[in-house]
Amino acid sequence: MLYDITASIDYSYNQPSGLGRTLLRLLPITVPGAQKLIAGALTTAPAAAERIDRLDFFGNPVTEVAFREATRSASFRIQARVERIAQAPSLDLSPTLKRLAEELYDYDDLGPEAPHHFLGPSERVRPSAAMTAYARDHLAKGETTLAVVQALGGALYRDMRFDAKATTVDTDPSEAFEARHGVCQDFSHVMIACLRGIGIPAGYVSGYLRTSPPKGEARLAGADAMHAWVRAWCGVEFGWVEFDPTNDLMVGSDHIVVAVGRDYDDVAPVKGVLRTAGRSASGHSVDVIPLG
Repeated sequence: MLYDITASIDYSYNQPSGLGRTLLRLLPITVPGAQKLIAGALTTAPAAAERIDRLDFFGNPVTEVAFREATRSASFRIQARVERIAQAPSLDLSPTLKRLAEELYDYDDLGPEAPHHFLGPSERVRPSAAMTAYARDHLAKGETTLAVVQALGGALYRDMRFDAKATTVDTDPSEAFEARHGVCQDFSHVMIACLRGIGIPAGYVSGYLRTSPPKGEARLAGADAMHAWVRAWCGVEFGWVEFDPTNDLMVGSDHIVVAVGRDYDDVAPVKGVLRTAGRSASGHSVDVIPLG
């Protein structure tokens, strides 16, 4: 499936701001065998006084921009064409959790894809006795790792309520889990904590989600969404899989990958510092247009 993607994040300030430096992770990436970035561009308004394009440790494209002149607004915009390759169903060849632990012990690579980076605590996801106990309550003896991932994701979908106003970008996963509500970031952080608690390496994926309008209604421009989901390591032979706990499904061709990391802190679309005063406001718009 080919997609044309347009996304923008816009900020406005009551007082002119200046001397800002920002990291941007907004362009989709190429994922061998699953996704190909055919063309893409990221622009800023106003134009940046300084710009550096590079890759981070996990292979995500990062654009670092600096502003030195006062402005009352800032806008970051991407345009991209992406091919998302549908994955054929495959046999579940993932190991049991006991065997997974043995495979982890024998795994001696520390490259960006190494599961060891995704097993311990990270900036946003810390060990939680409550979430580990919840995960253990949903285990069945002899289940494969993939079956555990799917069962746990489904349980969180049933037990947590999506509420766009219940949390903020800084909400701790334990708080969202205790209240059983949140947005895709919260669902993903909670699932990551649960998986790590029972020994399954898990990470965070940010991206864009193609959405469909209600039957009989026209599609609204800008109505698609930035989204987040989970990747879990299911052994040497099976590798990484992606699951969307907010929607209780294995990730498919409607999910466009932008960045992967241990948690939101590694993949935040916009992250930086800015010298300003007074209030600010922000908004974003996403269009994911299928080309067939």
